[in-house]
Amino acid sequence: MPKKKSEVAAETPSINWDDPSFYFNRELSFLQLNLRVLEEALDERHPLLERVKFLAIFSSNLDEFFMIRVSGLYRQWIAGVTETPPDGMTPAEQLAAIRREILPPLTTQMNCWQNDLLPKLTAEGIRVLGYADLKGKQRKLLRRYFEQEIFPVLTPLAFDPGHPFPHISNLSINLAVVVRDPLHGERFARLKIPNVFPRLLRIPEEEKADAYDPLGLKTVVDNNFVWIEEVVAANLDMLFPGVEVIAAYPFRVTRDADLEIEEDEASDLLETIVEGIERRQFGSVVRLEVDKHMPKNIRDILSSNLEIPPYLVYTADGPIGLADVMGLMSVDRPDLKDVPFVPYVPRVFSEEENIFTAIKRKRHILLYHPYDSFAPVVNFLEEAARDPQVLAIKQTLYRVGKNAPVVDALLKARENGKQVAVLVELKARFDEENNVTWARALEHAGVHVIYGLVGLKTHTKVCMVVRREPEGMKCYVHLATGNYNAVTARIYTDLGYFTVDPDIGADVADLFNTLTGYARVNHYRKLLVAPQGIRNGIISRIEREIEVHKRTGNGYLAFKMNQLVDKECIIALYRASQAGVKVDLQVRGICCLRPGIPGVSENIRVTSIVGRFLEHTRIFYFHNGGDEEILLGSADLMPRNLDRRVETLFPIEDPGLRTAIRDHILRVHLRDNVQARLLTPEGVYKRVRAKPGEEEINSQLWMLNHRGIWHGE
Repeated sequence: MPKKKSEVAAETPSINWDDPSFYFNRELSFLQLNLRVLEEALDERHPLLERVKFLAIFSSNLDEFFMIRVSGLYRQWIAGVTETPPDGMTPAEQLAAIRREILPPLTTQMNCWQNDLLPKLTAEGIRVLGYADLKGKQRKLLRRYFEQEIFPVLTPLAFDPGHPFPHISNLSINLAVVVRDPLHGERFARLKIPNVFPRLLRIPEEEKADAYDPLGLKTVVDNNFVWIEEVVAANLDMLFPGVEVIAAYPFRVTRDADLEIEEDEASDLLETIVEGIERRQFGSVVRLEVDKHMPKNIRDILSSNLEIPPYLVYTADGPIGLADVMGLMSVDRPDLKDVPFVPYVPRVFSEEENIFTAIKRKRHILLYHPYDSFAPVVNFLEEAARDPQVLAIKQTLYRVGKNAPVVDALLKARENGKQVAVLVELKARFDEENNVTWARALEHAGVHVIYGLVGLKTHTKVCMVVRREPEGMKCYVHLATGNYNAVTARIYTDLGYFTVDPDIGADVADLFNTLTGYARVNHYRKLLVAPQGIRNGIISRIEREIEVHKRTGNGYLAFKMNQLVDKECIIALYRASQAGVKVDLQVRGICCLRPGIPGVSENIRVTSIVGRFLEHTRIFYFHNGGDEEILLGSADLMPRNLDRRVETLFPIEDPGLRTAIRDHILRVHLRDNVQARLLTPEGVYKRVRAKPGEEEINSQLWMLNHRGIWHGE
């Protein structure tokens, strides 16, 4: 029988996988993701304040992008690095491309804010006013508030031959103040707006202003807001008596905030992280944002003293730092927000006397947050802390947040005499400060606290409870795709898995022995563990799918993840496509794989969903000729996850759960034709639209309306 064309192509050795045209640039791919976030702000199907939220997220994402990704490229360019990623772009080329890609969305963002959202907010009685829009009594009240509350905190810093250029802290809002001195002429000063005050000050209606003293501003319930920098700018005469205030121009700098830690040289990782957090405010400047009305001479003073090139200077035709409009979500207008819902709690947890008997009865329990409640995870630890039969708890913590019921339960467990060992990943970016605080609290309580392995981040999400039972010791394990964070569990979609599988329990015990001691485990019974095992495990299964497809012709792969960057995994997926295997990839964020290349990736479909919840699950489905395999876990297919992090993928072996994940979670998301975008070969994402007569499926709304269906209840 003659071979199919796709089979011949798969065996053709002429393809050069180093060809840059096979790969998208990861930085530009991220900007495509952020553009999808901005599109949600433009989407009038969302409630008004939810659109404001998306606009704020767009800005916040850009802040982090500059602090981490642009800063890294800028360092490479300064150092003369010539090594390029698979797409072949040099650091200089990437920096230039980033600026080209960012400028149009910034204009779109400002137009959205000023010409769309602001008028609609005003129509709903939520007014973000310019200082010029305020009336007499409102201005008087704000002047008294400025004098009594803000003025004592402000410190104007002059810049002249006798005063060096002041330090500008990361992401702070500042005013470049120009004054005219009777003796010395025009002078320049910098004024930082302290972040101890809200960026948007809430003020009463004009007719109510007399009823408020300055401190009473803190109890205002009216939905009128004014930018604090405009209040400060309008009252600068108090700060600069005896001189004429000519003008004040807002500006903001973004600094390199990527902590570089030489762990081999750090005698105390905890103290090194603390010092690194403090240094974050002093990193190199990688972006300067200025008001469009700022004169060139003032802009030149800033850029020359900050030592920043012109292509890292951005001009705003409106408020700088729009991430702060997230504060409007505090407005009590439920009619302008998404309809709240009650997360589902599987019936088994109420039918059994405690969570351990529930898990033992079912053997495998799947939770899909936020549609399922996170409470069983917290209860798991709280009951373990109280249960006299529980002897030990071991857990990894990556991002737990400021208010952490999980940590409270671990502290209570130690207080009750349990053996508690916790790996706190201090290097969780932008959560270092919270994690340092929790690490110290846990250590103070007598918990065995480990900070991870040298050179690796511990990103895996795993918890094990060891309990004495009549038949002997039993390990209860919870594994997850997301963090042990009760707050993000309400807005991130993640899968959690309770099991008493003895092999998984033994694997988790081995993993903790590796993390806490000197054990070297190279083979696990059921888990795939990075940095050694996940890449090889995924690629070997892709190769298996290719071989099965050659025999059966029904090869199919479906991966859902946050990012796809790893070149070896991308090549394996290309080879599967060449062999005729159908591949569905749903990648929320960065995707460096280029679909639709003739002879290479025409069998690969890539979609992305951006919606009410942040898609955070990792699901790897292999059809395997009908003997299906599903892996869940903490790892995306990125070099950092596969080579520089401790990650786990775990199998779902229960047939009922496999079917539920396949039919009620994975397939529904892949059929989304409302919130999904399709990645084109050109690197552009286009909305998937329902065909005539086809049912519209918004996968997140479907999950909300069918909460618990994956439990079979």
